[in-house]
Amino acid sequence: MAKHSIAKLARMTLVLVGLSILATAAHAQSSGANGKQSGTASVEPYPNMPSIPPIGVKTGKYFDVPVTEQGPAIDPAKGYRLQDFGGGLYMITDNQIQSMFMVYDRGVVVMDAPQSFASSIRKAIAEVTDKPITHLVYSHSHGDHIGGAKTLGNIPVIIAHAETLRLLKRDADPNRPLPTVTFTDKYTLQVGGQTLELSYHGPGHDPGNIFIYAPKQRVLMAIDLVFPGWMPWRRFAVAQDVVDAFARVEDIRKMDWDIIVGGHVTRVGTHADVERQSEFYRDIKQAAATALATTKVGEGINPLDKDNPWALFDDFIDRVALQCVNTLTPKWSTRLAGFDVFIWDQCYTMEQTLRID
Repeated sequence: MAKHSIAKLARMTLVLVGLSILATAAHAQSSGANGKQSGTASVEPYPNMPSIPPIGVKTGKYFDVPVTEQGPAIDPAKGYRLQDFGGGLYMITDNQIQSMFMVYDRGVVVMDAPQSFASSIRKAIAEVTDKPITHLVYSHSHGDHIGGAKTLGNIPVIIAHAETLRLLKRDADPNRPLPTVTFTDKYTLQVGGQTLELSYHGPGHDPGNIFIYAPKQRVLMAIDLVFPGWMPWRRFAVAQDVVDAFARVEDIRKMDWDIIVGGHVTRVGTHADVERQSEFYRDIKQAAATALATTKVGEGINPLDKDNPWALFDDFIDRVALQCVNTLTPKWSTRLAGFDVFIWDQCYTMEQTLRID
């Protein structure tokens, strides 16, 4: 598993406090050449400090979300929207998180029960059928995706990977009932003419995180690996194994499907979205590798701190991440929504992955 550094709140605190200007850092706004607003630091703790503030330094205004990535509107009275994929398969989303359900002749199979709208899942299903929920499939163990499972009531069959069962037993969360059916490699659920192909490819995001494929509808549900049009959540979606998570994106890129449900953000994805994320992953890996190769430990450190190995490497890691951010910003700041929100997280994580893993 990857050994990630904990997100370093107020990374530049030592420098800023020493200058007695922490309170004034990064509250201003500026307009770049492309007309987008971004928060800016009022000082440069390091040379060539980017206009995107580092972790823990407050920004005045994040980059605007492109219209193409804002997604269809949510009816505020409902708090969710349905998307019909055809053939009895539907997505439910609040434009932040996503789940699915499939209708068959005797019931409904639900895939994930997110905390944010689990209480509305039965209401959403009632819009298209009065059949009962007979099966619940867990994509993985994380509470944001299945933490509303108890809200659905007593579901006869809950299907998940064996690793998900292990983690849920450890966590003992009453809101996430234990699976009743588990598998280790592949599992095919066939109910009333409908089919779901469940498969496990590796622990990248979370041990037990599975792919859920509806072959008739040609829809792939692969949670927390692909973020269509958006920068992934911080630390590559809190990946347990960054190298393996990158490999899973390549698996998805090569698979045959028409629509991908990634579990988050405002819309479903296409192969073009996966290609874009794959390209970003190649670029960030190269940017971090180059920064590691061209940055020297201790260069520019205060001589009074030269005998402090923690300080030496803190400074080194900061400068590697800084170069990584500067390398990626010109190309990617306008190609991924939320780029400025998590680019520092991603560069710190990529540095740790390449240097340690």
